[in-house]
Amino acid sequence: MKLYFASGNKHKRDEMSRLLGGYQLTIPSDEGISFSPDENGSSYIENAQIKAKALWDIVHQPVIADDSGLSVKALGGKPGIHSARYGEENGKKLSSEEKYMLLLKNMEGTEDRSASFIAALCLILDEERIFIIQESCKGSIALSPSGTSGFGYDPVFYSDEARRISAELSPDEKDIYSHRGKAARLMKMILDRELSKEALI
Repeated sequence: MKLYFASGNKHKRDEMSRLLGGYQLTIPSDEGISFSPDENGSSYIENAQIKAKALWDIVHQPVIADDSGLSVKALGGKPGIHSARYGEENGKKLSSEEKYMLLLKNMEGTEDRSASFIAALCLILDEERIFIIQESCKGSIALSPSGTSGFGYDPVFYSDEARRISAELSPDEKDIYSHRGKAARLMKMILDRELSKEALI
C-alpha cells in the first residue's frame, strides 16, 4: 500500500519505511509536491497533526506524519519541538553536528543530564479516521559525541534501555529502543488492523 509521509527528511523516510515494513512511503519531493507547512503547534502532537493535515489536503490519500525532538531536563525541555532548528537564528542554518555540539556547550558544568527523545505520529486514513500516538525513549546527554550511525542528536544521546549511545546502535537495534521505533510499532498495528477491515468490505 502507498502511504504518504509528510516530511522532507529522507533519513526519517528511510527509517519509517523500515519500521512500517510492507508499506511504501512516499515523501512530497518524490512527486515534485511543494510542501512546507508552518509548524506552529505547541506540542509534538499538534505539529504532527499540522503536517499530516497539510499533506492530506493536497493528496487526499492516506498520510502519516511525524514530529519528534529531544527534551533536556536541565534546559527546561529544550530544544524540544524546535530540535530541528536548534541554534538557528536570523536565517542561519546549522548542520546536525553543529547543533549537538551547541547542545553540549550549553550543558557544560551541568550535573543533571537526563533527557528524552519524544516522537508523535499522526495517521490520516480519511477525514473521519485519524490516529495519534506518542512515545518516548529515556536517557541522558553524553559528555562527548560517539558513534557513526543514526542522525540528528544520536551521537550525544545515551539510551537507558539500550545502555549505549544511540549512534553506536545498528539500525535494527535502534528500531527496538528508539522513540520512533516504539511509536511506529504501535502505528503499524493500527494500519494492519484498519486495512484488513477495508479488505473485508
